Amino acid sequence: MDLLKSMMVAASGLKAQSGRMRIIAENIANADSTGKTPGADPYRRKVPTFEERLNREVGADTVQLGRPQLDQSAFKLKYMPGHPAADSNGYVKMPNVDGLVEAMDMREAQRSYEANLNLITASRRMISQTIDILKK
Repeated sequence: MDLLKSMMVAASGLKAQSGRMRIIAENIANADSTGKTPGADPYRRKVPTFEERLNREVGADTVQLGRPQLDQSAFKLKYMPGHPAADSNGYVKMPNVDGLVEAMDMREAQRSYEANLNLITASRRMISQTIDILKK
């Protein structure tokens, strides 16, 4: 039963990291999304959150993607006088998305995903070997 618990926990980790990667991809896709009118706020970066949940079926704590939080850091200003969202001084508010930060977050999520996948693979291998031993 312990292998089942570990696989359930790892599976919840896979799902949570997959959702995290989806949020990061959305941030990257909107890195240049400005407001439509002068002074309008552009896309605001989303930060994934995680919640602990008890899976009563197997009696193990699992992880779940929570509601994303909005990053409250300041927007960048870029001088673009011809842009429809430019203010009276010609500046446009740009999203608070940093491509390097998003790339590092994506890599970390990828590594966590791979670690959970390796745990599931190892657990399946152990179950299979146990069944093989019991057959003999």
